[in-house]
Amino acid sequence: MAAPPEHAATGSEQTDPPETNSEPDLSQPEPADSDADEPVGPKIRETPEDIRLEAIANTVALHPSRDVLVCGDVDGDVYAYAYSCTEGETRELWSSGHHLKSCRQVRFSADGLKLFSVSRDKAVHQLDVERGQLVSRIRGAHAAAINSLLLVDENILATGDDRGTLKVWDMRKGEAFMDLKHHDDYISDIAVDQAKRILLTTSGDGTMGVFNIKRRRFELLSEFQSGDLTSVALMKRGKKVVCGSSEGTVYIFNWNGFGATSDRFAVKAESVDCIVPITDSIMCTASMDGYIRAINLLPNRVIGCIGQHVGEPIEEINKSWDSRFLVSCAHDQLIKFWEISNLQKTTVSDYRKRKKKDGRMKSLSKKALGDNDFFSGLVEETEKKEEEEEEEEEDSDSGSD
Repeated sequence: MAAPPEHAATGSEQTDPPETNSEPDLSQPEPADSDADEPVGPKIRETPEDIRLEAIANTVALHPSRDVLVCGDVDGDVYAYAYSCTEGETRELWSSGHHLKSCRQVRFSADGLKLFSVSRDKAVHQLDVERGQLVSRIRGAHAAAINSLLLVDENILATGDDRGTLKVWDMRKGEAFMDLKHHDDYISDIAVDQAKRILLTTSGDGTMGVFNIKRRRFELLSEFQSGDLTSVALMKRGKKVVCGSSEGTVYIFNWNGFGATSDRFAVKAESVDCIVPITDSIMCTASMDGYIRAINLLPNRVIGCIGQHVGEPIEEINKSWDSRFLVSCAHDQLIKFWEISNLQKTTVSDYRKRKKKDGRMKSLSKKALGDNDFFSGLVEETEKKEEEEEEEEEDSDSGSD
């Protein structure tokens, strides 16, 4: 603070030093002002910002070693984005409009250098990931629209179409060495075992197909299930095969016991359209009702809700290369990111906890109830309290035995 005027008017020698010292005091606020003028650093989010698209995306795939994703939409366009938790840094890298009709599925090669896509236009495309340029095209790869795609290895590609035909391609020759039709309806999903020997397909006819790549032959079809089989994945170190269905049931098969299910689990969802394994026992599923659920396999439990596209059917989910995020695309024309790193540490006991009185699922992320939910903190505190009460009940129950 500056010295009062009456002190400055006094002419003694002793008062001169305070006058000279008082002038620098006037400049004291300047450093604070200069700090205030410094630009604030970019905000770091828990998850990347949502990506808004111009059309509904049917499919989304994530790069095997970088923070890059690719999606294909109903107009046949393919887009690549670099995503980041730093606000404002998620950006489009390139777009490609080579497909004439809806792009049904996109997949990266294991090295992340190539991208493959299939479409309702019956074509298989290979693109360069860095520039988004078309490298090769197989026109008329199927007689019907192609619905599903799997990369078996760097040279082998499997595709399934709307009429139930499976083809396996050697991309070095651009030719199919397997062309088999054993399903009566569309092939919804394809999976392969770790040895790259057995292909598993799910179909709208309610069956799972088993095909031997090494012997280039069809093995068998499972018994018919209720509703369409929509997705397939391997769990429990390949000892179990799980299939989602349009009825909201998960069907479980033992490996080498493909003819009949060993177990089934009703999720109480409109459907189980996509399955992504997170651990040997935990998987994430997406549904027509817009919910992404985390499910434990054996014991069969819905752990909780990862997130949702409110009231909008989800087309596909996939996880990032570092297993930190789950990414989803839905009919709201949004690509959303969900934090799942804590899910890998989750354990589920055989003890069956009481269901919540209001019937709602446990929220497994801050965004599970909506990005800007005012009561999210309160919900988390309430659920934590409920969990503690449930644990106390569990302890008392186990003690009474």
